[in-house]
Amino acid sequence: MNGGIKARQVRLINEKNEQIGVVDRYEAIRIAQDAGLDLVEVSPNVEPPVCRVMDYGKWLYEQKRKAREAHKKTRVTTQVLKEIRIRPETDPHDLEIKLKQARQFLEKGHKVQISVIFRGRQMLHKDKGFELLESIAETMSDCSKVEGSSKLAGKRMILLLGAK
Repeated sequence: MNGGIKARQVRLINEKNEQIGVVDRYEAIRIAQDAGLDLVEVSPNVEPPVCRVMDYGKWLYEQKRKAREAHKKTRVTTQVLKEIRIRPETDPHDLEIKLKQARQFLEKGHKVQISVIFRGRQMLHKDKGFELLESIAETMSDCSKVEGSSKLAGKRMILLLGAK
């Protein structure tokens, strides 16, 4: 940029993107200074190197802004795993409230893991857990799809739901 350009002659492109031609380095720097802008080496590996008259600070700002916008867009699409914990004996009203929360998570694009946690002698009635998860999957079928079927892992039974 500006004084850091080492070539004696450069191919110059002005601020309006018009090609001026091959000029002396000092002449190119003078043209850039007269316009109140910077002389930036765009393509240093060709003979003669290509330089452009531009506002370098403004160009850097635009590049950072584009990168930030691209980063924001990728963050939105990132899926997060949310967990809803219930017990086999959870009251229907409490279950309804938890499913409403799960529905909100799914609308935001997250995945929801529904865990039925068994304690002590409840392990004897695993079928209640399977029935509960099946009814949840059926209830939530309008806004979700089952990505992982009901699995028993230790004292937990897990159902994984993803947004449609």
